[in-house]
Amino acid sequence: MIAALAPDKFDEVVEGLKEVQDPELGVNIVDLGLIYDLAWDDEASALVISMTLTSAGCPLTDVIEGDTANALDGIVDAFRINWVWMPPWGPERITDDGREMMRALGFAI
Repeated sequence: MIAALAPDKFDEVVEGLKEVQDPELGVNIVDLGLIYDLAWDDEASALVISMTLTSAGCPLTDVIEGDTANALDGIVDAFRINWVWMPPWGPERITDDGREMMRALGFAI
């Protein structure tokens, strides 16, 4: 059964995921708007992260998965990433903080 995360655990997971940088853009996956949903799978005793990438052909999913494992170490015992392609990612999903980070890196956004 998939259930919502408890609010305190949700905040802790989000803060952990902010440590995971998109390898191509250098901005964290939360502020880029790549995280679509966070849920708990009771049967698997694992966090389910529904996320996308800025492009479906991104060759760096292994890097993101490894960085996610490092970021969530000590926060959750297990997780899995559910790669989602619909709706497709677009720059409108970037948070205000993410926009500031991208401008600091020289992106005109």
